[in-house]
Amino acid sequence: MNIEDIRLYCLSKKGVTESFPFNDTALVFKVAGKMFALVNLSNNQSINLKCDPDKTLELREHYSAVLPGYHMNKKLWNTIILDDSILDNIILQWIDDSYDLIVEKMTKKLRAELSRL
Repeated sequence: MNIEDIRLYCLSKKGVTESFPFNDTALVFKVAGKMFALVNLSNNQSINLKCDPDKTLELREHYSAVLPGYHMNKKLWNTIILDDSILDNIILQWIDDSYDLIVEKMTKKLRAELSRL
């Protein structure tokens, strides 16, 4: 999966913004000001995604391209190396899961505002 496909997919979700808050190679996607994805645009292209803590270790054991979240909370974040070893639809599902984890933690008011977008 390429970076532009990931970018467009993330931006297609309700209420998502993109920015470069850390440096010019770390593209961050947020919903309601909370990060759900960080894409590394350097030579070692990867994406960091939030993950259910019960699922993080399972994914790391099953996929060699899934590593503990680089510079992130290792219990909640995975880094996925974008090397074509994981099917695109699986990566898209993990993006959905990460986004949903953030939305689930929002207040009812914020979720209602998001649903109206």
